[in-house]
Amino acid sequence: MKMSNGVEWALHSCVTLSQSREPVPAARLAELHGTAPAYTAKQLQALSRAGIVGSTMGQSGGYVLTRPASEISALEVVRAIDGDEPAYRCTEIRQRGPLGIPAERCARPCAIARAMAAAQDAWSHALAQVSIAGLAADIDADSDGTAMPDVRRWLATTRN
Repeated sequence: MKMSNGVEWALHSCVTLSQSREPVPAARLAELHGTAPAYTAKQLQALSRAGIVGSTMGQSGGYVLTRPASEISALEVVRAIDGDEPAYRCTEIRQRGPLGIPAERCARPCAIARAMAAAQDAWSHALAQVSIAGLAADIDADSDGTAMPDVRRWLATTRN
């Protein structure tokens, strides 16, 4: 499955927001991750439409998670950014060409469509089991416990 770069950016932004007690402006998230500010803002707007983040206006405005990070799944973020259309769409190719099967003999999806649907279900289930809090913990573990404290320090000391 191919996902847009926005999924990665949105997941990293959510992990960062999980470490902040204050709203974080989109420009600050872009700066922290070295991403394009306009594109980062676009991803945050999609997360906001999905109810994953909320925004506050004003000088100390920015984005915050709307729920605890443990209650936001990676699947929710993926769907907010890339939509919830399945990666595979069956076009009933088995009904075409010189050996095409008549539609009335196609009472159930073909073996290929069934295999692809099972893969989609497994992928969705796996991502639904991953929370933003879990990602933050894993990122921290990968860095020997320095990543999240570094993020919290950076957010607290570097302000616009």
